[in-house]
Amino acid sequence: MKKYLLIALCSLLLVPVWAQEVSKEAQKAEKKEAVKSHLKQHFKPYGFVRNYFVFDSRESMSGTGDLYNYQPYDEAWNQAEGEQYMTGVARQDLNAVSTFRFLSLTTRVGVNIVGYKWRNTEFGAKIEADFYTGLSTKVYHPVTGVAQFRLRQAYLTLGWDSLKMNGKDFARVDLTIGQTWHPMAADLCDVISLASGAPFGPFNRSPQVKMDARLGKYVTLTGSLLWQMQYCSVGPSTTGAAVQAADFIMYSKTPEAYLGLSVHTNGFLLRAGADVLSIKPRQIGAVDVAGNSVSVRVKDRITTASPFLYLQYKKGEFSIKAKTIFSEAGEHMNLNSGYGVKAKNADGSWEYTPLRASSSWLSIVYGGKIGAQEDKHPQKLQGILFAGYIENLGTKEALYDGNHDGHPDDLYTPRANNMNRMWRLSPTLLYTIGKFQLGLEYEITSVQYGQAGTTNLYGIAKTNLHWVTNHRVQLMTKYNF
Repeated sequence: MKKYLLIALCSLLLVPVWAQEVSKEAQKAEKKEAVKSHLKQHFKPYGFVRNYFVFDSRESMSGTGDLYNYQPYDEAWNQAEGEQYMTGVARQDLNAVSTFRFLSLTTRVGVNIVGYKWRNTEFGAKIEADFYTGLSTKVYHPVTGVAQFRLRQAYLTLGWDSLKMNGKDFARVDLTIGQTWHPMAADLCDVISLASGAPFGPFNRSPQVKMDARLGKYVTLTGSLLWQMQYCSVGPSTTGAAVQAADFIMYSKTPEAYLGLSVHTNGFLLRAGADVLSIKPRQIGAVDVAGNSVSVRVKDRITTASPFLYLQYKKGEFSIKAKTIFSEAGEHMNLNSGYGVKAKNADGSWEYTPLRASSSWLSIVYGGKIGAQEDKHPQKLQGILFAGYIENLGTKEALYDGNHDGHPDDLYTPRANNMNRMWRLSPTLLYTIGKFQLGLEYEITSVQYGQAGTTNLYGIAKTNLHWVTNHRVQLMTKYNF
């Protein structure tokens, strides 16, 4: 009897301990669920795994594993016309060489942070990264075998909603601080190619402080101050060759500025704006003193303005987009541009004039659901047509000709300076099954070049005009998550 009483007494003593342990486990489970709920509510991860299979009919200027296509290289003949009869060697264009590659270089991951609020202020953020460079099929960019993981976007947002205006309208103001799309590049066309229509349209992500003010239902005012990081202006190096670097804006101590206006209603979107850039191409110049060259500090500067217009209409399965830009020294936005020297002064300073270009594109998309849509993997087939055109308008003022040979001494552009005009046509089929996408795109790009080394004092080559064309066929596979 005493034995049973002892067991009962011990059981009574252990009940509180057991209950306490159960309570702790319940608290842990509850805390774990609360953390999961918090992460699910505020952190939205996303990304995709993407592969490209690409064929080019000739050598082309390109980057990012040769997937980011700019334009075909000019002809590079191994000998002058007629010399083959003396040498016995066939005359060949050394750039008329086809290539093939396939890469998963542009796989991407990111996370959106949303849903945080303090009083009337909403907070958010984004971090986005992908793989970049490190791989190529060309001797111009030797293969390293390793792709770098790089930052694409990283910014925070602050938002204020339901701000009272005159009458019944309300305003919303959003502030973005960090690296994100340049306001002139935010509206991209619908191609599957990595270049997203560049260089026919701006392509740039930069550190910036941007304000979007939605004034009522239809109008949004956007202003931004930007800096340069990955996409930089061109300028002279210490050797005199053209390079792209952030030094030119760093020494200018002046951020790039953008101001734009958007109007949106009933499927229509109209956006207009202008970008102003002021850089210092050189900090050190030279003056001649009794036949000797003496280095001096100079205050060289060039300031440019690039306006643009964007139109968009969407209804059902149909959409059409168009953008045109008049650029001055817009090479930091991946446009065909640059600038040159128009005067060299006795005090060692130089004066500059921008290369100007007209760049436009049109993008049309049609297509929607096909087949049975009751399952968990809806299907959609879309047809896409892209057309782009660039015209080199030359420099704003005549360039400096110190040799008096009718050709400029200093012209800075990251690509061929003997390009006059270029066009691209690109039809695409895009098939979507749930989160999986399969795309097939044919891209024909044709460039009118003048003879290299014959650029006139306005940066245009008018001698021996000829067209060079590249045919690109690419297959894309993509899984979104």
